[in-house]
Amino acid sequence: MNEQHAARVVRGRNRIHTGESGAEDVRAHIQRVALDLFIEEGYDKTSLREIAEKLGVTKAALYYHFPTKDDIVASLIEQRIRAVDALLDWASTQPRDSATRLQFIQRYSVLHDEFVHGNVIRFFERNQTLVNTLPAGMRLREQMGRIFDFLSDPEESLAQQLRRTMAIFSVHASWFLLRERPGTPQERREAALEVAAELLRAADAHSEVEAHLADTLVDQVGADLLGEDGPREDGPREDGQGQAEAEELDAGHR
Repeated sequence: MNEQHAARVVRGRNRIHTGESGAEDVRAHIQRVALDLFIEEGYDKTSLREIAEKLGVTKAALYYHFPTKDDIVASLIEQRIRAVDALLDWASTQPRDSATRLQFIQRYSVLHDEFVHGNVIRFFERNQTLVNTLPAGMRLREQMGRIFDFLSDPEESLAQQLRRTMAIFSVHASWFLLRERPGTPQERREAALEVAAELLRAADAHSEVEAHLADTLVDQVGADLLGEDGPREDGPREDGQGQAEAEELDAGHR
């Protein structure tokens, strides 16, 4: 927990004061303190009593805001859901093209970094089973499905859909795979966006090739059906039409 922020906490028996105004500030302060303990001690080993002691208040004061540890975790998940929902709402007002997809991933990476800096992503990583079993965690998975739906096109091949959805995973992988390697958070984010852009460009290039091949195939099939000299009529002519045309042609040669 930030020491300067902790210094502003006014400790009382049944109330939590942070030196800031509003219930949301109090809840955010509890989240920060609890999250630090979850990271340091482990979720299972941290009790509400320990969180209350760290806050310098009674358990009753903590219960008022969060009756259980799961409620604290659910509130963190809901924060992320709201932030990404706002991003999806923005995307729904934009053209569904490559430029919008890339801008979406750029904005998503900023949100992701904010949660990384707040230790939320680290907690999610270490407690995936817990997160997945909470109702809020299930909504988080459903939201990822909405992100995939936005980035991909169901009319494209499965390989194409995979290329587009893998672009968003580059943001997550930059933290999971590169966090222990040399480089600043900004450099890791730039690397993630570079890979994401390459995947989207590759998907676009493959789409153009597939569209060209489809058009070529349609043209070829059409040419085969029409033949070189125009439409091909199959089957016998009705009412002696074929015989009459032959007689007219024969008379013209006399």
